[in-house]
Amino acid sequence: MIGMDWKKKVATTLALTSALLLGACAGGTEEATDSSATSSTASADAVHIGILQILEHESLSAARTGFLEVLEEAGYVEGDNLIVDYQNAQGDQANLQSMAERLAGNNDLILSISTPASQAVANAEKENPVLFTAVTDPIDAGLVASAEEPGANITGTSDQSPMDKQIELLLSIVPGAETVGIIFNSSEMNSIVQSDQAQALLEAAGVNVEIMTVTSTNDVQQVMESLVQKVDAIYIPTDNTLSSTMATVGQIAMEAKIPVIPGATEMVEAGGLATYGIDFKELGRQTGEMALQILEEGKLPSELPVQFPETLQLVINEEMAEALGIDPASIKLPE
Repeated sequence: MIGMDWKKKVATTLALTSALLLGACAGGTEEATDSSATSSTASADAVHIGILQILEHESLSAARTGFLEVLEEAGYVEGDNLIVDYQNAQGDQANLQSMAERLAGNNDLILSISTPASQAVANAEKENPVLFTAVTDPIDAGLVASAEEPGANITGTSDQSPMDKQIELLLSIVPGAETVGIIFNSSEMNSIVQSDQAQALLEAAGVNVEIMTVTSTNDVQQVMESLVQKVDAIYIPTDNTLSSTMATVGQIAMEAKIPVIPGATEMVEAGGLATYGIDFKELGRQTGEMALQILEEGKLPSELPVQFPETLQLVINEEMAEALGIDPASIKLPE
């Protein structure tokens, strides 16, 4: 409950009732989602968890699901000994700020999903524990002093992907590629960092790079239609805007016969060709285990180093491969 000692150990059984919302975000045209959980039957010492998500797409929602599953398995019952206040900003920065302020001071622990959501929460909540997930570079984002010693009331899990392996995979699929495109939202810091890294890797391999950016989901179709005319393949970082519009990206890429290698496995399933990347649900589960260390063992966020993905996998969209004239069995990780 509000104001309780968040170090107090809780031991009862939990059933997961938070619904997983799937689907692409339509940019800033949708209203923000407020699905806070309240129950008159909750115990007086129920743990309050706030969750702030930048927008709705499969990767971020998978991380949230994994996090809540760990709590369920540890014995927390929503409406009994757990109250979840879930806020979704639907990509609107103004919503992020107001929602972060709403959650601050009113929860025993806050989970922030994505870099923008985590920055908003970090600015609003200075005392109670905060865990982030799906943040590519928490140091550059100003969330922690270092991965080993976070230094304040916030720590969590990074979704830093094995980009070198992803670029090697792309070049093995399109060995004669002369120009590779990169598309991302120029306002997402995590995407800028990844784009710079991908560009350096591609240029080191002797490949020309064509970079195009968007500012919202409304730009994706037009920019993609332009980009496919200039490149032999496309790389997309774990960008929230592009992740939420992968169906559009995939359709345009399929029609143009251009392979797309994205940063996240969920992005492959939604419209990419293949990637070697992280399982966001498993990343959420890692974050959930960190939450248990805080709630049940009395650990401070400053005592918990930032964690990186433990589960990596090669994922292939066989339908897309066949549409592009590529044998799915030929797509393998380079030695």
